[in-house]
Amino acid sequence: MTFRSHEDYQKLVEIWPAIEEYQKLASKHGINDIFQDNGGKLLQVLLLLGLETLPGREGNDAVDHTGREYELKSVNIDLTRSFSTHHHMNRTIIKKYRKVPWVFAVYRNIALQSVYLMEPENLEEYFRKWEDKWCADGEKAINNPKIPVKYVVKNAKLIYETDLDLFVGP
Repeated sequence: MTFRSHEDYQKLVEIWPAIEEYQKLASKHGINDIFQDNGGKLLQVLLLLGLETLPGREGNDAVDHTGREYELKSVNIDLTRSFSTHHHMNRTIIKKYRKVPWVFAVYRNIALQSVYLMEPENLEEYFRKWEDKWCADGEKAINNPKIPVKYVVKNAKLIYETDLDLFVGP
């Protein structure tokens, strides 16, 4: 088999230095790979809101300058209309989720459209539903229950919207 580069490969070579700079910026903020786990999107939201990442994968996602921690979620509305949560949802994760506000970032592909802030009490109906299911299923982890974008838009506080290019603030 003979391989031949695609005609767009040269364009990729030309723009690659900018991508490497993007990764350097992300690394400075604790994001090791902009191409995994929504790393590039996470960096954008962190910088926009002045948050810092929290190390590790078990705790909350970010912290503000006062020490308040946050759970961060993002969605590409061109692919799905709900936010993913956790692949092994259980009582411990739900308990953690109940303690912190949530930041929901809505993207259209890679373009940030809006950011919402929701206090955990506004998600209690989901927490209860997940906990009830977890108990009913014999304490078996729930695979990635969702939170609809529609629910977030209706019940959370809009803190950033691209169309207005206006930062409202938490």
